[in-house]
Amino acid sequence: MLLLSGCPVLAADCVVLLHGLARTAMSMNPMQRALINEGFETANIGYASREYTVEELAETVIPEGLAACRSNGNTERIHFVTHSLGGILLRQYLSRHQIPDLGRVVMLGPPNQGSVAVDELRDVPGFDWLNGPAGLQLGKGEESVPLKLGPATFELGIIAGNRTIDPITSSVLENPDDGRVSVEDTKLEGMDDFVVVEHSHAFMMRMRGPIDLTIRFLNSGSFAD
Repeated sequence: MLLLSGCPVLAADCVVLLHGLARTAMSMNPMQRALINEGFETANIGYASREYTVEELAETVIPEGLAACRSNGNTERIHFVTHSLGGILLRQYLSRHQIPDLGRVVMLGPPNQGSVAVDELRDVPGFDWLNGPAGLQLGKGEESVPLKLGPATFELGIIAGNRTIDPITSSVLENPDDGRVSVEDTKLEGMDDFVVVEHSHAFMMRMRGPIDLTIRFLNSGSFAD
């Protein structure tokens, strides 16, 4: 499912928005509205994050976003704004495909180095049901997809959170963390900019501060004023 919207302009950059694990496209609605107000075309992609592997999701979700952005015929560059798992899907896709019109990428709370929480909690009853095949691939063990992917070879800004609303998960993570991934494990070799915000993993993509930082990076390639 996708939500495609934007302003009637002659030529505009388009932004593909990808939500995180066990979320829906609605979680990215505040970000989408802000991007539209800034003049971007947007494609807010919903996908069944708990039903397929990272590899399977990447091969369907990313092409859907690209096709949506290119469908109006006036897009010059395609940017990506991702939350959590969404960033890993993009990295997985780029490990096998090129996107000639790729612009800038902002990842919010991405488990780029995997999350030890997956390894520590995977045997807890219900964990696999809640997180699905892709969720089990986001740890630091042999099944880890993020650790098999290479450095960023595109313009990348990463926003990490240092607040948590999940003390149980945070107890197994290196501090500071956002309740799902440590700040350190969001980082990726080759990133162009990095910033830490005082928000949790669950809500950072809906907050005004991270939204403003995202727009700033898409426009300038930097989080700085």
